[in-house]
Amino acid sequence: MNVGAKIEFGDFQTPLDLAADVCALLKSLGVQPNTIIEPTCGTGAFLAAAARAFPQAQLLGLDINADYVAQAKTALKTAHTEHRSKVQTQDFFSHDWAAEVAKAGGNLLILGNLPWVTNSTVERLEGSNLPVKDNFMGLRGIAARTGKANFDISEWMLIQLVKALRGRKAWLAMLCKTATARKLLRFAWQNDGRIAEAFLYRIDAKKHFSASVDACLLVAHTGTNGPVEAAVFNDLASAKPDVKIGLAGKDLVADLRTYRRLRNFEGLCTYQWRSGVKHDCASVMELWRNSGGKMRNKLGEEVELEPDYLFPLLKCSDLANSRTKPERWLLLTQRQVGEDTSRIAHVAPKTWRYLNRHHALFKARKSSIYNKRADFSVFGVGDYAFAPWKVAVSGLHCNPVFVLLGSYEGKPLLLDDTCYFLSFDNKAEAQVVAKILNSAPGREFLSALVFEDAKRPVTVELLQRLNLREIAGAAGLAEGWEKTAEKFPSTQPQEEMVQGLMLMETPRKGKK
Repeated sequence: MNVGAKIEFGDFQTPLDLAADVCALLKSLGVQPNTIIEPTCGTGAFLAAAARAFPQAQLLGLDINADYVAQAKTALKTAHTEHRSKVQTQDFFSHDWAAEVAKAGGNLLILGNLPWVTNSTVERLEGSNLPVKDNFMGLRGIAARTGKANFDISEWMLIQLVKALRGRKAWLAMLCKTATARKLLRFAWQNDGRIAEAFLYRIDAKKHFSASVDACLLVAHTGTNGPVEAAVFNDLASAKPDVKIGLAGKDLVADLRTYRRLRNFEGLCTYQWRSGVKHDCASVMELWRNSGGKMRNKLGEEVELEPDYLFPLLKCSDLANSRTKPERWLLLTQRQVGEDTSRIAHVAPKTWRYLNRHHALFKARKSSIYNKRADFSVFGVGDYAFAPWKVAVSGLHCNPVFVLLGSYEGKPLLLDDTCYFLSFDNKAEAQVVAKILNSAPGREFLSALVFEDAKRPVTVELLQRLNLREIAGAAGLAEGWEKTAEKFPSTQPQEEMVQGLMLMETPRKGKK
């Protein structure tokens, strides 16, 4: 299999020693299967390990790669288990898993290592190893068309397996990214997936797969609804969990113990958190000022532009290090989403010529949100982006620092879409809010919500969970908060508050 194909199929073959350790752990948990199914068996390491660990079990291995199927058959033959095993070529995405599960006899274990690849990576390679698009996460609007619609193929696969197992007592044990395991559990807990108990055992992906990613063994016992929580162990040999994660309040929490102690800090934030500007064309739109006062872009071009559409820009690394003096500038083509950009030609002809010179780069932007939009469009803009004061935080750092921002050279500081912020008309109000968010109680509560291995540890949904009034009280800032609330009552539209509440509510669907 060539490199491109290995990436497309998320091909990380499981080492035999790791497969053996997983099977030993399952035995210690009391798993005694009569039937073992491996949905993507690869070269057969898990089947061979399971054959030795569970000598009475019938084995079924499936894989889309015919060469791997042949190797798996050889491995089982070498282990003298061909009389109780079957391996065949099968595309996971076209297989009827409900029927497969229904005909499996006795105690069932679904075991293995699903592809470690996202749908966007496969699409970028113009590959076909994808499920039929059906918006299985139920996203709406722009979220369904941007990064939130990007998912690991294994996430979709795991959800199909859980759906197929619904109502049946069985064990599911899968190696996967830790974030994928959490997403699967969240889906199951919210959609009557009948998870009786679940465990996550961290593994060293660098050691076993030469992959720089947080990974784990997800173990779930299905068939009935149990507690919406999962114990997380440091490794396969750990007897005591390091922490418990679970569904609490309005979403998943990273540390249930801390969350339960501080649960009164959960609420609906008084203000509306916003994302920074999304443009997807940094080589043209992000610029640096040289010593002569001219601008230079990432392409190495020195350009002369009118100041009308240039704004100071901060990024997540700036906020994480409390830097408020910008190193770069943003060429911002719109102040409102959907605004006509052709007016730039009349207001700033040099800027218009510069944009058109790089028209092809804008057209090459992958995101569908730019389809049927004005040339050079951006997102994440509105009156709030130009407020004189902001409290901002990086979305990509797991130890949030909330930074008070004002203006620079007479222009409001803007942020890119790796950052989130609150906007204010008054400095005093912004200062009080920043102090509350950076307080010890506020930071401790945030630590219970933030998953450090997440690609984006801090999100709008997470920030909207912060009850500033309660945090202020615990931090000894109640008086300052009350005075601020009285002097500067929130002007957030009620409609946005309701939409925010609807977005964050996560009731479990189906039977109780």
